[in-house]
Amino acid sequence: MKNKKKVAIVGSVGLPPRYGGFETLVHHLTRNKNEDYIFTVFCQKTPRSERLKIFNGSRLKYLPFKANGFQSIIYDIIAITSCWFKYDTILILGTPGCVILPFLKALKNTNTVINFGGLEWKRDKWNRYVLWYLKLTERIAVKYASKIVADNQYFCEYILETYGKESCLIEYGGDHTKKLDHTAELIKRYPFLNEEYDVSVSRAQPDNNLHLLLEAYSRTSRRKIVLISNYDKFEYGRDLKQKYSDIPNIHLQDAIYIQEELDVIRSNARLYIHSHSFCGTAPSLVEAMNLGLPVIAYDVPTNRYTTEGKTRYFKNGEDLMRIINNLKEEEEKKIGQDMSEIARRRYRWELICDAYAKLF
Repeated sequence: MKNKKKVAIVGSVGLPPRYGGFETLVHHLTRNKNEDYIFTVFCQKTPRSERLKIFNGSRLKYLPFKANGFQSIIYDIIAITSCWFKYDTILILGTPGCVILPFLKALKNTNTVINFGGLEWKRDKWNRYVLWYLKLTERIAVKYASKIVADNQYFCEYILETYGKESCLIEYGGDHTKKLDHTAELIKRYPFLNEEYDVSVSRAQPDNNLHLLLEAYSRTSRRKIVLISNYDKFEYGRDLKQKYSDIPNIHLQDAIYIQEELDVIRSNARLYIHSHSFCGTAPSLVEAMNLGLPVIAYDVPTNRYTTEGKTRYFKNGEDLMRIINNLKEEEEKKIGQDMSEIARRRYRWELICDAYAKLF
């Protein structure tokens, strides 16, 4: 039996997975491929009492930094540097720590698989210095990566047009979700489960366009929306809570991190609204598609690629209000069937993990 390749995974919060697309990817990749590879997963600063040594058969290595915010750059750079000479392959999730690559590549040509992550520098939340840095690290990552992974065809085209370099399209899986019925206990916790409602799940940041969604539902009484978000973490979210919390057909639900509860809420919804504008192939979207939910999506190329142009799209609150007011039951059913068929064909973890393994 041949020796297993050693693969280090850098750039996620770590394992066990609690939230986020990168963490879910790492979870399924290490679980599905741990018999073929020796994985080491770098994890962010964690209290000693909560640290695990092994998860999914993979070694966990903790660093004294957070994986988000400014510390994430230091976190990624130290992780990349510390494993550069010890592993056959390094999977880097996101580009902010890739500023170190030119120096390391000069010393050793380690197989470096970089998940492009997305056009982070386009987000409104960054100041000009952060934007400059993110664009710089994007350019360095594309130049020095052995292989580049993009999670949406739109990003593949962007990388080719901007840098003249081919990338590998590997999307996200969503088949870890389960279609579940509500229980008496969950109805007590979430009384809206007894009603007919639409649902959406987003982080409370402006480029996810929660304000457009809430504006549309505030102007119609024909449908109810349950919008799940981490409102209290951002000023944008707190402002929305203050403005829309008293409107009868709007339920602002604080973030839910228990997968089964989230699955119950989504499974029993009539419609899923996807309002993200800067995500690639958004995990929340492919999860909804795997549940067979009809999807209405914000009109950007990434969302059209994900849904293969087979649903309805909105550019503003007025568009969305018109769609939800006029959507017929037969069309909802057809959209749900189309989304389910696409998800079964494209957004399964077995396919995703096999595609990554070919790059190791």
